[in-house]
Parts: sequence; structure tokens; C-alpha cells
Amino acid sequence: MARVLALSTLWLAAGQKPHVLFIVADDYGWGNLGVHRRDAGDSPEELQGKLEVHTPNLDRLIDEGILLDRHYALHLCSPSRAALQSGRLPVHVNKDLSDFDLQLVNPKDPVSGYAGIPRNMTCMAEKMLAAGYRTHMVGKWDVGVATPQHSPKGRGYETWYGFYGHGNDYWHATSGMTSAFGAVDACLNQMRDLSMHNSSYCGPVLDDATLSAVCESDDDKESEPSCYEEHRFKERVLEIIRFHDTEEPLFLLYAFHLLHTPLQVPQTWLRRIDDLVKAAGGHPFDSQNRRLYAAMNLYMDAAIGEAIEALKKRNMYDNTLIIFLSDNGGPIYEPGGASNHPLRGGKKSLFEGGIRTNAFVSGGFVPESRRGTKFEGVISIADWYGTLAELAGVDIEDPKAEAANRWLREKGLPLLFPVDSVPQWQNILQNRNGRADPLHLSGGALLMWPYKVLTGKVYYGGWPGPVFPNCSTLQSVRRQEGPMSAAIYSDAPVFLPEFSDESKEWQTWVVDCSEGCLFNVRDDPKELVDLAKDPDYKSIFQKMHGTLQQRNKDIFDPERGSPTVEACIVAIEHGRTLGPFLDIAEFYSPTPARSPDQQAEDAVLSSTLRIMNMDKNKLRFVNELMDEAKHAPHEYDKCLVPQDVKQ
Repeated sequence: MARVLALSTLWLAAGQKPHVLFIVADDYGWGNLGVHRRDAGDSPEELQGKLEVHTPNLDRLIDEGILLDRHYALHLCSPSRAALQSGRLPVHVNKDLSDFDLQLVNPKDPVSGYAGIPRNMTCMAEKMLAAGYRTHMVGKWDVGVATPQHSPKGRGYETWYGFYGHGNDYWHATSGMTSAFGAVDACLNQMRDLSMHNSSYCGPVLDDATLSAVCESDDDKESEPSCYEEHRFKERVLEIIRFHDTEEPLFLLYAFHLLHTPLQVPQTWLRRIDDLVKAAGGHPFDSQNRRLYAAMNLYMDAAIGEAIEALKKRNMYDNTLIIFLSDNGGPIYEPGGASNHPLRGGKKSLFEGGIRTNAFVSGGFVPESRRGTKFEGVISIADWYGTLAELAGVDIEDPKAEAANRWLREKGLPLLFPVDSVPQWQNILQNRNGRADPLHLSGGALLMWPYKVLTGKVYYGGWPGPVFPNCSTLQSVRRQEGPMSAAIYSDAPVFLPEFSDESKEWQTWVVDCSEGCLFNVRDDPKELVDLAKDPDYKSIFQKMHGTLQQRNKDIFDPERGSPTVEACIVAIEHGRTLGPFLDIAEFYSPTPARSPDQQAEDAVLSSTLRIMNMDKNKLRFVNELMDEAKHAPHEYDKCLVPQDVKQ
């Protein structure tokens, strides 16, 4: 082992930097990864759950790499991704999200007065670019958009093809009025979200698929598979690998939209997952959402397999480090479709199912002696910033943020936190825990290995079974017993049923940890036993509870501002596509001329949005929307087998 590690260190010192393929899955359930089903029990339910998960490429990469068993993120997309890019813990960069993230602005704070990562923080692609890497990104951004500095281009990526927000329609790149969380933004969800930049162009995606009449229509897209967003992302990834100069190190961030809602996938992949389950001896899916999620999982696994083959064809694989992770656990509320079995909770929850995420490293760069092993040291999603800097041979300091702090201090504005990232590569190779000190997970959670303390009301505290969701889940939702996707974090108008506070807690499976809950997550990974009131753990609980309260005094919480309709107006001017809207100068490339009819339609939409965003009109619109939502049908899943109860 020592010899292998020494050779690895010498290799890096000699300037042999590895290529890096960094893969981020979205909302990936713990129980939806094949390796986590290998030790399933022998009950019919456990067997059925195992037979429904097909991830052969991911499983193979794990067998040839290192499974990261204790990888922690926040329980929401945007904060986790901000931590990944900036090297700060989520509580030190972007502690939560807003449904207005693509339109927020606070003119009093030109550094942090926007959604996402503050303007003057250095991000990991900037470090990689400075180290001589060619830097590319494909897929979901979700860490800020207000100015060009917030965009992937401003954060060090030489090219990007993807979308800025939390999610969009996989076929049209729009956000429907009844999105996963039912939120309606300042643009009334009328804009597209699919953009790109390279050395010669920056703006809305203008490729053949985008311009295709088939892709623009509402008809069945099966005749044109290139309309599917993830197909376009995969093709762009393959193109980057195919034309990369192998004499230069490659940093490619492949950020899937999969497996985030809306649950959409080409029909052929539904048929494929059905055939695989049947061939393995399993029963047909009884939940439409579980079937969709399984097919999307299969699609993602196949796309990753194609990327790996492309690296091998270019003779790049042997010097490539593959990093894979999910930004949070899978959503167990309807219509999320995920399973974190056997862990407790899911997305939006501070139980393990929400924050302990799928992760591994693989590729030819991983020393042979460590392949096929499991690393049980604690890793934060923020640690990849420092780990990549370690591999690239650059420091992790952020002089840009330090310079901004001098100005911020003079103005009395919130200061930017220094980098929290812990370089983990040597810890992973030497199998040692690099985070034995308390890890501030969120304002309501602290990990001090092997214990975790929770405070406040914790959402989605249930234990989904091995086959989840199912017909019983849908029946529970219809009885208003949850799990429902109530917009508990939203300050936007929502197109969801109205719940009382008591009903919301019931439907979101709230667990009351207001006096504190304590779990030994090493010995009790399912979080079955709360130790907070056990006298044998009194000192541990008090110490951790006090540490969390003290750490919470330093949470980064700037005034992010209010949504501005100007973000929508700029989007209209650029093909009705969301993007940076402040200080844009020469950021955008010219877009195709609009016809007179299109210009007239754009003028009407601009006027409508300005009127609708006036305070008096906005209040009336919200009230009307909420009233409509009370009476509108809300069907989040479908039972695919006959039931004794009325459907």
C-alpha cells in the first residue's frame, strides 16, 4: 500500500495530472443504486425491490473503485451544489433555496444580494482552469444566475450546455404551472431554461433539436429522441471527450437533470425496465412513479456507460478519476418516486435518507490496491473543492473573497466565509477519517462521528419499505396522510392543495425534535433509537446540542432580495430563455431575429408580466391561484394494478 501511495504522490508531483470526470446525479435515492440492494433480505418485498433496480454500469464502476459510504450533503439541491462549487459548507454559502432563485436581487448588496453563490467567491472550475485543465460542464447549474459572474462562464467553465434553475421539462425546457412543488415564479413559468456558451457563442441553446418543429410541438416525441434533454446532454459529453486534446488534462462536470422531477423518460426506456424486471423474475410495477423513476435510473446508468466507453476509446480512461455523487437523497414524497431504503427520510429531511448520499470514486487513476473497497470516513460535499485542488496542485485559498471582505466590512454587509473544504484524496487512499471534528450539516443538524444531533421539526421522518412508492402510498396520500410535496420552503404562490399547519405536519411526516434528537448513525444507520433522553448519552447530547447552537450563530444568511420582473423581460429579449439579467453588457451573443408576430407576442407578454408583478395585482393573482388549487384535481401517482379500494 505504501509503495502504491508513494508512486501516486510522485506521479502528481511530476505533473501527471489526471483527467477528471465528475458526475452529479440529482435526487438519487439510496435504495435506487444497485450496490445498496446486494445485501437485501430474502422477503418477497426485498427481492422485488432488488429486481427493480438496474444500474450495471454504476455497480461495475463501484466494484472497480471505492464506495464512499459516508458522503454528506444538504437535503436540498441548490445549497448542496453551491457547497460543491465553492468549497464552503452549505451553511456558509447558501443555506436554503427559493422558488424565485432565477429572479432574486438585492441592490443594496452587490456581492451576496442574489440567489446562489455570492458573486466574489472563487469556484472549483476556476481553480482547475488555473492549474492548466480544460474545463467543461454539461447539465444542471442551480447555484445562481443574476449576473454573468454567477453563470458557469463566470465561474471558470470554458464551455457549458445546460439549464440554470432547479428543474425544467425534459422535452420543452419549460417549467409548467403545476411543477413538482407547485411554485409559480415572477415570469409565470412562461420561460425556457436551456442555455449554452463556448468560445464563440453565449445564450439560448440553438442546436438542431431546439429548432426542430417536432421538439417545439406538444405531440409525442418518440419519433425524435433527440428532443429529450438528457439525450442532448449525453451527446454533448461524448462530443467533449471525442475532441479533447489528450495532451491536456480534462475537467468535465456532468451534472444530470435525472432523477429530478418531473418524472419523464422516453417510452422505450419504460419498456426496457419492464422487460428487465420480468426477465429477472420480478412482478410488474404497481406504481407509475416508481416505474418512471426506475426507467430514468436505467437511462442515467446507460448514459454514464457510454461516457466511460468514450474515455476508453480515446485511451484516457487509465489516467481518469471518476467522481460520482448525488446532491441529496431521493424524494419520498409524491410525486418524487424515489426510495432511500433502508435509510430513514429523504429529500427535504435531515434524517440520513435526505443527507447521506450515493457517492464513489473510480477510474484508472484509483490505485489497484484500493479498488473494490469501501471508505467509511466522513466526507462533506464541500470537500471536493479542496480534493480537486489537491490533485491539480493548486492551493485552496480564495483571495477574491478576501478582497471582497475588505469592501463588505466597510459597508457593514455580511462577510464571505473562507473555504471550509478538507482535501480528502490522501484520506481516501490511506483509509482514514479526515472529518473527526464536528460537521455543521445545517441549522438543524450536527454530525460528530458517530453521533448526529437534530433539532426542530424534521420533515419526512418515515421509513419507506423495500418497494416504494406503491399503491398503498397513493392511498395514504388520498387520505391526506402523506407523504405530500407541500411547498414548505416556498415563498412563491403555489398550485397545491391548501393545508393547515397541523395537516401539513401530518402530510409531511414531521418528527418533533424541538428538544433535540440524538442518533448513533454508525451503529444505528436507520435511526431507529433516539438517544437524547438516555442518561448514558447525556454529556454527548449536551455537548453536541451546545456546539450546534454555537455554530448556528455564524450561519451565512445575507438578504438575497426580492424577485424582479426585469429578469423576465431580459429573458424575453433572448428567446424567452432565462439567464443573467444584471450587468450583462456584451454577455449574450446575437440571437435569430424574431418575426413581427413573435415581436408582438413578446410585447404582450412583457406588458402582462409587468402588470401581474405589481403588488396589488400580484396579491389578487395569488389569492385566485390558491383558490383554484383548492378545487383542482391533484393526482401525483397512479396505481397500475386493480385495487379493492376505490381509485
